[in-house]
Amino acid sequence: MALTEPIYKRTIIEEINKYLLSDDIIVLHGARQVGKTSILYYLANQLKNNGNITYFIDLEDSRFVKILDSGTDGFIRLLQEEGILPAGRKKAFIFIDEIQYLENPSSFLKLTADHHKDIKLIVSGSSSFAIKNKFKDSLAGRTVNFEIFNLSFKEFLLFKQYAYEESKVYTKKKTDELRALFKEYILYGGYPKIVLTPEIEKKEKYLQQIIDTYVKKDIRDLADVKDIDKFNKLLEALASQSGQQINITELSNTTRIAKQTIERYLFIMENTYIVKLVRPFSRNIRSELFKLPKVYFYDTGLMQMLWLKGLQKEIIGNVYETGIFAELVKKYTNGAIFYWRTKDKKEIDFILKIKNQMLPIEAKLNFEQFNPSAIQYFNKHYGVNDYRVVGLKGEPKNKFYVHPWDV
Repeated sequence: MALTEPIYKRTIIEEINKYLLSDDIIVLHGARQVGKTSILYYLANQLKNNGNITYFIDLEDSRFVKILDSGTDGFIRLLQEEGILPAGRKKAFIFIDEIQYLENPSSFLKLTADHHKDIKLIVSGSSSFAIKNKFKDSLAGRTVNFEIFNLSFKEFLLFKQYAYEESKVYTKKKTDELRALFKEYILYGGYPKIVLTPEIEKKEKYLQQIIDTYVKKDIRDLADVKDIDKFNKLLEALASQSGQQINITELSNTTRIAKQTIERYLFIMENTYIVKLVRPFSRNIRSELFKLPKVYFYDTGLMQMLWLKGLQKEIIGNVYETGIFAELVKKYTNGAIFYWRTKDKKEIDFILKIKNQMLPIEAKLNFEQFNPSAIQYFNKHYGVNDYRVVGLKGEPKNKFYVHPWDV
């Protein structure tokens, strides 16, 4: 990556900054191409500008893999040869990109952290699955983990260099501009490279590259996929069902893949940040376990390329709902989001659960499409007084109706 390119300050930087001076190993993980390397460069530049010693190691370069796999002695020798160590009284901040390429990253990180207090490690990995498989219990208490997603809408506006302040009341002109920008964000998704590419044709080409090079390759390697065609068919089927309940038996019949194999693929897709299975909300855990999950893609551009083989000109309902899901995940984390559905088909898109607070959320492309009956039933049943209708078109009726950028 060329350092001459502008590197934007992602929202998560403020959170990471809190741990830069601690003894914790900072670990960033998330899908490929969502900007983890850029975040590492941003942090390195920030530290360097404040007079700190920094060094960047990219494990896409197999020479570095060989050195680090040989053990901490080889690593320390490399830092000495590069003039990074000894650092005197100062800590050296060492950035390692794509840590999952190491044979035993867990042992390497533990030994470095335990025996070299003058080194602060900040590392990234492209697959939560690969990292979890290679990270052992020995790292417990030594790491602080951050999930990196593609751009939120707020970050999308930053990359577009569009002035925006949260919680400000905007004129109709400004609201219309934000509406048009959110439409663009939903239609093309939030991968940084896609956002920064103006031509639709190039956006499609780059998204297809992400699918072919990273999505399919990573999952194929991790899941040891035997039948590529069937696997591709499953990916397409899931993309067409983003925002819907998924039934493993039906998927098995459609794709002719064994149920256990589908479950394994889904597990890996979740852990490589391609999809998220959202569980139904229930106070009764037992009943939760027997209800079907909903599947959501993290990126609407990727979802449409897999499903419709091209980017669209207008937003389709389940693409909008998928986009709102992705916004909620970035703001409130994975574990806070559920959906709700009764046996007589009353349904609410999302239940946001933070501590003991519950907030029902409906995603409607047009505010006029909202029917309050399910939310009224839920609120009465659970003793909740609040809700949100997140709409793009039409006008909000009251304080419960919000635009996506205010959710």
